[in-house]
Amino acid sequence: MKRILTILALTAFAAVSELDARVSLPSVISDNMVLQQQTRAAIWGTAAPGSTVTVSASWSKARVKTVADPDSGKWLVRIDTPSAGGPYEITVSDGQPVTLKNVLIGEVWFCSGQSNMEMPVKGYNSQPVRNGTEYIVSARPSRPIRICNIERKASRTPLEESRGSWEEHTPATVAVTSATAYFFAETLQSATDVPVGIIVSSWGGCKIEAFMDRQTISTEFPDYDLAYLDNPDIEVKAISVPCMLFNGQVAPLVPYTFKGMIWYQGESNRFKPERYIRLQEAYVRMMRDRFEVPDAPFYFAQIAPYRYEDPRNCELGYFNEAQQKTLSVIPHSGMAVLCDIGEFGTIHPCEKQKVGQRLAYLALCHDYGWDMIEADAPTYKRVEFKDGKAYVTLEAGALSPMGTDLGGFEVAGADKVFHPAVGRLWHKGNCTIEVTCPEVAEPVAVRYCFRDWSAGSVYNNYGIPAAPFRTDDWDIEEVR
Repeated sequence: MKRILTILALTAFAAVSELDARVSLPSVISDNMVLQQQTRAAIWGTAAPGSTVTVSASWSKARVKTVADPDSGKWLVRIDTPSAGGPYEITVSDGQPVTLKNVLIGEVWFCSGQSNMEMPVKGYNSQPVRNGTEYIVSARPSRPIRICNIERKASRTPLEESRGSWEEHTPATVAVTSATAYFFAETLQSATDVPVGIIVSSWGGCKIEAFMDRQTISTEFPDYDLAYLDNPDIEVKAISVPCMLFNGQVAPLVPYTFKGMIWYQGESNRFKPERYIRLQEAYVRMMRDRFEVPDAPFYFAQIAPYRYEDPRNCELGYFNEAQQKTLSVIPHSGMAVLCDIGEFGTIHPCEKQKVGQRLAYLALCHDYGWDMIEADAPTYKRVEFKDGKAYVTLEAGALSPMGTDLGGFEVAGADKVFHPAVGRLWHKGNCTIEVTCPEVAEPVAVRYCFRDWSAGSVYNNYGIPAAPFRTDDWDIEEVR
């Protein structure tokens, strides 16, 4: 009897051990996921240490094999993906197969930022998203948009797992998804007619440093004291210090293969505009390196006007200027201008559909061959002062509207005191705006949408607003 019990115990132990050894996948590798088309997409997980792991996909007869690390059991393979299509199945096995179902092949984009990226299609309380209800109730699983919402999680050390798996395009999922990211995906999918997947990792109120890894911060920004990462007794506000959100919300997703990134953040960094240029460039370089996508496009939203502490202040103008400067230091980048959609009473504009669309237009124009549109914002080129007027020329194919007063302009004389001014576009096809102000007889500087609160009025022929600008180089302390 004793011998029988021993045999049964050993058999049970072997069964449990075999079950424990079954291949395990991170939550981001799940049913309903979208893999980037025509690339070598990463699939990874854990298995019994030293075991052989085989990965096969229903679109191909090829099988990819690897051996799990003899100590940790970790493994990673890359599989060749076909052109957009699906649904497919992927089977991963170390002796016991795990099959992923309803997998699509298409375009995958990583979406991140603070509260304006986090703001869901259903809106915040008393802060709705325009047209959000229409898209929630009309969402259908048959439409090939898939969404992976990453749960907010801060950590002092890089995590290997996050909570957030791929979901189909249902009303319940759309309602809680980032409106900016959703409208980006919706516009992109409608235009390209291929599956689109979005991975959304955001946290309201965060600084950009929170989404950056320790190596980047310690190497390029050594003035940050990172002692709290090694000492849990040091209390910190996770969204305001480096690395905490990268560790919790980005590290577990590495090295998921994606096409590109969209980013909507900056309100929490607006008081240090020049530093932000370095931070954003370093952030993008880090993400491209970490995910092994060196050519991934990066499109970001220039933050919108808001009253802040004093609507007449110019902190936002200087920060918007810094955001625009990052275009010259980040290859394959683009900026969606939002100076026309701000709201005086809330920092979260309701026009998230326009934000997502403008980001999608940049991708369509620069990555998907839609060269018939002009997705980049008109930008300042030069100014001429003559007969008490300023003539500002913008870089654009054409400007609009013509023959009407254009607001958002200010001019100053030698005293550096700015006064409201009026712009006018006189001629068809002309990209020079005449700016006048009766209070300034001899203007020497022009600014456009440079206050914390202002409203843009100048567009190109495709409804893309002109970027805020100034013609002077005065420091913020000089201006009155």
